[in-house]
Amino acid sequence: MNFSKSAYIVLFFCFCILTSINYAEKPLSDKARGMFICIAVGPRTPIGSFGTNSMTGIGFNAELDYTDNEYLPIFLFAKVEFLHFPGAQEFYQSGDYSHLSTNILPLSMGGRYYFAPILENVGLVLPYIEIAGHIAAYQKLHQFKISTYLPSYIESGTKFGVSAGVGFSMFILEMLASYTYFKSNQFVGVDLKVRLPMYVSI
Repeated sequence: MNFSKSAYIVLFFCFCILTSINYAEKPLSDKARGMFICIAVGPRTPIGSFGTNSMTGIGFNAELDYTDNEYLPIFLFAKVEFLHFPGAQEFYQSGDYSHLSTNILPLSMGGRYYFAPILENVGLVLPYIEIAGHIAAYQKLHQFKISTYLPSYIESGTKFGVSAGVGFSMFILEMLASYTYFKSNQFVGVDLKVRLPMYVSI
């Protein structure tokens, strides 16, 4: 059994214990198939030009995962997310804005690859990497100081983006650090995730 299959089997075995699946009549094999649901929350820090007018915001997401290691070496996932970035106070003080906020709603699809377990003497931890593509609706509120006599307006549209991240899985709990690129909206984030099995077969 290679490292990739070993990682899958350890991951699924722990999920199955937690969901009380009986292995007395079904011995463990090299095959692993399942569907999982995940919810996550964490900070998002804008970088580049986006970081000059916005400050650290928050992200929430819900995710659906599927794998069948007989055919796929990775987990496939689809995700919907809500991101909010408030304006930076320094930006207000030095310019004409009284309020600026950016909301982004990405729909994502991607893949995740789990490596062999590490820290087995402390507790089973699976490192992983993931990449994803995004299509996102965004809305940006521009509100100006009264003294400027400029009208407020809402900017909206659609953007495409990509992201990459590294994380660690402890089966129910996971942590992910990621970088996301949208044109004019680049940010890094950290997610704390809770992942639960909907269906598992070994």
